[in-house]
Amino acid sequence: MNPRQFTLPGTRRQALATLAAATAALALPARSQTTKIAFGYTAVGDFLSVLAAVEQGYFTKRGLEVEPKFIPLNSTIPAAIQAGSLQIGGPTPSVFLQSVDGGLDQVVLAGGGVLSKTYTEIGVAARAGSGIKTPQDFVGKKVGVPGLGALLHVTFRQWLKVNGVDWRKVNFIETPFPQHADLIRGGSIDAVVTGGPFMARIVETGTGYVASYYTTFLGDGQPTIVHVATREWVKANPAAAKAFAQGVVEGAAFVSNPKNDAAVREYAVKYLKTPAPAAAKMQISPPGAVVTEKQLNWWVALMKEQDMLKTTLNVPQLIVK
Repeated sequence: MNPRQFTLPGTRRQALATLAAATAALALPARSQTTKIAFGYTAVGDFLSVLAAVEQGYFTKRGLEVEPKFIPLNSTIPAAIQAGSLQIGGPTPSVFLQSVDGGLDQVVLAGGGVLSKTYTEIGVAARAGSGIKTPQDFVGKKVGVPGLGALLHVTFRQWLKVNGVDWRKVNFIETPFPQHADLIRGGSIDAVVTGGPFMARIVETGTGYVASYYTTFLGDGQPTIVHVATREWVKANPAAAKAFAQGVVEGAAFVSNPKNDAAVREYAVKYLKTPAPAAAKMQISPPGAVVTEKQLNWWVALMKEQDMLKTTLNVPQLIVK
């Protein structure tokens, strides 16, 4: 037989080639179904459960491509989410609640860290020679906080209040974590509310000293970071929102397992820019992947005491179930 008689006409040959290509494409992994998420975080260990989930592939196996993006000031995260430069981010509860109070329609998907009386790497460091020793000594002083209205600012004001000090008489200045030691050294601030390796750097260099590990007066188990997205994004991406929350739960379990300690500290060096010697000694804050209404109500009550909220928030509607 002449093999030429089996040659297909050009149009039919092209049609079959197109069909074969389409069939092959269906057999390949559905890359188009991967949801890309830009995730905003700050330089604190409360984000390690998310960072571990990124490194361990807990998001990838759920069809998510999560890209961590460092944000210098926690208080700017809700605005970045609303603008679309982030899909999910981790503001402190007070920053989140204030943003909702101000009109942003954002909701909680998962949690970061939680407060614990055994965690002693948060406190207020005073400049060497400042003479600051008691809560009353902060009156009239310049105190740096890593985000106005953020967790450390709000809880420090509460500590002053319960000790009989009017926090309105303290001059608070917004200062990113990485600048804390330099600002103390330069004398532009008298004290800084800080934590982790940033506090260690201040103390080890003799630039300042710990005036108080003030957060020990707070209750255990309250969330320090909440991972949030716009309600609109969650409605458009319900499966991705659920997958993100599940990945955070798995990441929190990884961080909590002592056998993973070395890996977790490597993530602190990589993402939090913590020097390796400091990362080796840093205390890992306990993770809390699930946020409850009771926990958010605790924050609402604390913020109302400081006249930070103007509206009545519908807390049950702020958490994705």
